[in-house]
Amino acid sequence: MSALEAEYRLDYFEENDFVRRECPECGAHFWTRDHDQELCGEPPCVEYSFIDNPGFEGEYSLEEMRENFLSFFEENGHERVDPYPVAANRWRDDVLLTQASIYDFQPLVTSGKTPPPANPLTISQPCIRMQDIDNVGKTGRHTMAFEMMAHHAFNTREDVDSDEYAYHGEVYWKDETVEYCDEFFTSLGADPEEITYIEDPWVGGGNAGPAIEVIYRGVELATLVFMSMEADPEGEYELKDGNRYSKMDTYIVDTGYGLERWTWVSQGTPTVYEAIYPEMIDFLTTNAGITHTDEEAALLHSASKLAGHMDIDEAEDMESARGEIAAGVGVDVSELEALMEPMEAVYAIADHCRTLAYMLGDGIVPSNVATGYLTRMVLRRTKRLCDTVGVDAPLDELVDMQAERLGYENRDTIRDIVRTEVEKYRETLERGGRRVEQLAQEYAERDEPIPTEELLELYDSHGIQPDMVEKIAEEVGASVEIPDDFYSLVAGRHDAGEAMRDTEERDERVAELPDTEKLYYEDQTRTEFEAVILDVIDRAEGFDVVLDQTMFYPEGGGQPADRGTISTDDGSYAVSDVQEDEGVVLHRVEEEPEKGALVRGRVDPERRQRLMAHHTATHIVGHATREVLGEHIRQAGAQKGVESARLDVRHYDRIGREQVKEIERIANHLVRDNVPVTEEWPHRNEAEAEHGFDLYQGGIPPGERIRLIHVAEDVQACGGTHVSRTGDIGAIKIVSTERVQDGVERLTFSAGAAAIEATQETEDALYEAAAVLDVSPAEVPGTAERFFEEWKARGKEIEALTEELAELRAGEGEVVELGEATAVIQRLDADSDELRATANALVGEGKVAVLGSGADGAQFVVAVPDGVGINAGEVVGTLADRVGGGGGGPPDFAQGGGPDAGKLDEALEDAPDVLKRVLNA
Repeated sequence: MSALEAEYRLDYFEENDFVRRECPECGAHFWTRDHDQELCGEPPCVEYSFIDNPGFEGEYSLEEMRENFLSFFEENGHERVDPYPVAANRWRDDVLLTQASIYDFQPLVTSGKTPPPANPLTISQPCIRMQDIDNVGKTGRHTMAFEMMAHHAFNTREDVDSDEYAYHGEVYWKDETVEYCDEFFTSLGADPEEITYIEDPWVGGGNAGPAIEVIYRGVELATLVFMSMEADPEGEYELKDGNRYSKMDTYIVDTGYGLERWTWVSQGTPTVYEAIYPEMIDFLTTNAGITHTDEEAALLHSASKLAGHMDIDEAEDMESARGEIAAGVGVDVSELEALMEPMEAVYAIADHCRTLAYMLGDGIVPSNVATGYLTRMVLRRTKRLCDTVGVDAPLDELVDMQAERLGYENRDTIRDIVRTEVEKYRETLERGGRRVEQLAQEYAERDEPIPTEELLELYDSHGIQPDMVEKIAEEVGASVEIPDDFYSLVAGRHDAGEAMRDTEERDERVAELPDTEKLYYEDQTRTEFEAVILDVIDRAEGFDVVLDQTMFYPEGGGQPADRGTISTDDGSYAVSDVQEDEGVVLHRVEEEPEKGALVRGRVDPERRQRLMAHHTATHIVGHATREVLGEHIRQAGAQKGVESARLDVRHYDRIGREQVKEIERIANHLVRDNVPVTEEWPHRNEAEAEHGFDLYQGGIPPGERIRLIHVAEDVQACGGTHVSRTGDIGAIKIVSTERVQDGVERLTFSAGAAAIEATQETEDALYEAAAVLDVSPAEVPGTAERFFEEWKARGKEIEALTEELAELRAGEGEVVELGEATAVIQRLDADSDELRATANALVGEGKVAVLGSGADGAQFVVAVPDGVGINAGEVVGTLADRVGGGGGGPPDFAQGGGPDAGKLDEALEDAPDVLKRVLNA
């Protein structure tokens, strides 16, 4: 017996007459009470057997099943914990979305650095798994958005010191976990003989452990993971990833019960979607006009029992999988496809709308990066599915149906975001369609299919769905092979953490030093102190001085380091930078002071005051921005300076001038109220329970206790320095706003004395403009508007005159007959605007235009009417080559040139032959 096999030989299995079997179809080992069972019980080895044959004594809704589960575990000594957001990057920096309930407790709890909120605990955690997106609607069981009902227990080995980890001893382990699972099944009236426990070791993120998949009537309803191992080249356990593992000091019960699937099995509906989205599916099918005869409905019903074959992770390809189902129900593949595809789209729309409701409801703002990108991807795919299947209800209305069901209070914001994104998508498609045409033509000419990488890039850059690429490609004779897991591949490009963990090895000399006592937390206004030099480290750029205590604030949280001096009896040393290395503060100086010396430190007081004002103002501006724009506003970055500060916030639209004024008004009202700015150091679990994960606007601090800064109603985890009362700031002036990337708006502002300076700079610019215009400052806007309108009018007049001149000149030049078409070849020494206008006038008359200019080197413009078989880009390229240059463009209009104007006339003389050659080609 192998070491891993021994992990599954539970006393509970022995005591309850289980037997271990190996599935002859897939080779999986499993445990069952049914001694005659041969197959593992999971598709594709078996079919679903609960459809029309519900697995429990009663039918349950999602809400009823969730409450049954949580109540069962509460009655068995577990504390109920509220679910976390679906955006896991609110409390950890290595992942984006919450994909399992254990994500809530990683990495701080699972590593043993902090205790869990309860032990043991039970939770029903909303999750989103982007890797399942291509399976949604097809398999009958996959949902991208789902709730993972779970119970967890956090244990440490008895031989570990009680103070080494934040929890100690064993709560319960494998036998009790399987027993709880059995008991929950039987509490719902399930037949224990039909439960199968499949051995399936789990690995992930450097950890591993034995795991059990729980199968009932053909569907996996739970996974019981026993996280107890860590990667170790010398470990005794070799797992399925080929690596070796050894036992850890901590070992954790990590279970997952799929709420949707439990609800489905209780109802026995053809797919999980009818069980969890009944009202929405009725609405969508009615709206899209999808109806079925009794015979078609019966066929779909039969096919649903075989839908497990459509799993992209298991099937060879979707076409073959569809063929297997068609053979199983005795119909032609095309007939089955015509029935199933519209319903698969409807199922996916319902699921995707719930996914969007979770994402937008939890405050994710669509953008081109991280969780924002994934949200946008789901939204655009949903819109495309609606258009394809014929659902004409507004997408914001569909998402709102799910948001209402989930109980979100920010539904107006959710609908506004969806409407804004749909409009952006339309604009993106218009721009991207032209790029697809060009790309398709390139690959058609090469007689090659458009590769998957190009499809992925088209989606990333332009939002073009692969079926749209396929349609456009067919029109120009290009082929496309769309991978079955296309959207999973797209998600895989972006479904990673926003921040990389620091992998640099720590300086051993610094690691041996004790943590520096941080005096600036005791009194942030104090700027002088005494300390002892513990060490002086020689660096290439100077010396790092380590003191036993310091008033110098090290750079962090977007706040620059303090500057000042440290003085000994031997001299004074200017501190140019201050950094922190895991609790040890390093003061950078140019000359080497003596180790062990007593020093007097002095922080630059004016710089400290300005930085404190700007840091506190950042909290206030963030609070005011949420008040004006909505609760979805979250910090995307911040930088505090001496002259100004900036705050980047996630927002789906531009910030208008009136909104800026309102943000500024609220911020300064809070300054005038002169409220105290206070700090506290609560336990992390208590802080999160009271304030949620919006605490971590500026980053995720380590430690069991975290520092909270309170400014009126605003509460944030923050390690920076702050004024003691808001009135100490003086005033806040928002200097500018700008979009730094899609979905992120930047507010730049100044506080205190810097605010006065910023206002004076703006006034100086206004007075200078007034002097130039010879008007008073109040008259500048009106005068500038009048000048602008006059400038536009003159521009239109010039444009009209240019067009008139072009029409007059269109009658000039050499006329060349090209079969059914006529070309005009003309030298016109004019600028590019006049050349284009003349070319357009000729095309308007149905003529090919070949124009050359010697006004700036040699320039060519070629324009071709619709229906004429001449490629303008080829003609320009040939002519430009003769004057030592190049050029090109689309088939209907191109321009180019070169430096050799002396050969312009010669090139134009050859133009008739060039035109005929291109036409004949």
